[in-house]
Amino acid sequence: MEAASTPPRRRIELVDCARGLALVAMAVYHFTWDLDFFGYIEPGSSVTGGWRIFARCIAISFLFIVGVSLYLGNGHGIRWKSYWRRLAMITAAALAVTAATIVVTPGAFIFFGILHHIAVASLLGLLFLRLHWAVIILSGIIAVVLPHVATSAAFNHPVLWWIGLSTEVAPSTDFVPLFPMFGAVLFGIGAAKVSERTGLTERLAALTWPERIPLLGFFGKHSLAFYLLHQPVLISIVWVFAQVLPPPPPDQGALFLSACNVECVAFREEPFCNAYCSCLLDKAKANKLADQLFGPDEATTERLRGLANTCLIENTPGEGLAPAEGSRSGESDDSQ
Repeated sequence: MEAASTPPRRRIELVDCARGLALVAMAVYHFTWDLDFFGYIEPGSSVTGGWRIFARCIAISFLFIVGVSLYLGNGHGIRWKSYWRRLAMITAAALAVTAATIVVTPGAFIFFGILHHIAVASLLGLLFLRLHWAVIILSGIIAVVLPHVATSAAFNHPVLWWIGLSTEVAPSTDFVPLFPMFGAVLFGIGAAKVSERTGLTERLAALTWPERIPLLGFFGKHSLAFYLLHQPVLISIVWVFAQVLPPPPPDQGALFLSACNVECVAFREEPFCNAYCSCLLDKAKANKLADQLFGPDEATTERLRGLANTCLIENTPGEGLAPAEGSRSGESDDSQ
């Protein structure tokens, strides 16, 4: 039941606007991803370079706002009825996203994306609401640092990938692991606590100018519906356009580099992936295997493994096994 002692709070319109702005940014990114998916822009450009950084910044901003909202709504007493209703909606939406992407992108479906993370973070975040703000911030720092010091093959089982401490992971179009990204939620909770202690929360609640940009506020108040609807709408628009003006035929080499980079960056740094994938493509061309990169036979697969291992040694001296060995991410070098 609702906590009767919980004081009523005025909604902070600025938080809704910030959430709405993050949603608009997300729609911009997803539209770029759709153009990439249909072949209107250079393959892989939406998941590498500046666009990849942009996508990560959007996810961080969402999770920070999740932390802020979690404290504002439950910091002085958990409103259990509304809390469980919201959590159930987010969980159902996350499962729906997984089901849909299994159909649309089965080789890179979303098994732990932003909605999955929000659902888990909404549960774990309750443990931090009553802690001192400094402890919360310190916990956030630990969450961010943890993948850099505690990554282990012990977490390589698919059931544990969502934690973010594995040395390999399957490709996914939206992977937002618990660590380090839970740190953004904790920073949001800590920031909300500090804001309340300093009186900033009351001043933000009294602001009237955010009400003058109602569209962002409307999006922010209906963020789950926006999230679920915007991508089907955008991808439908691009699909209709593609029927009228189809994209140019794809370059097979560019397609391979795109697929290789997309899967590689899931568990290695982008500079390494660029060098490794380019090396593999060049060696495949030199050995007249470029036309067999997609769907090679068993003999060609073994030759490609050897080339992949050579490229790995050239780019990371001291390692002798290519990423293609023993991980779903690398299997694409053989199966594509």
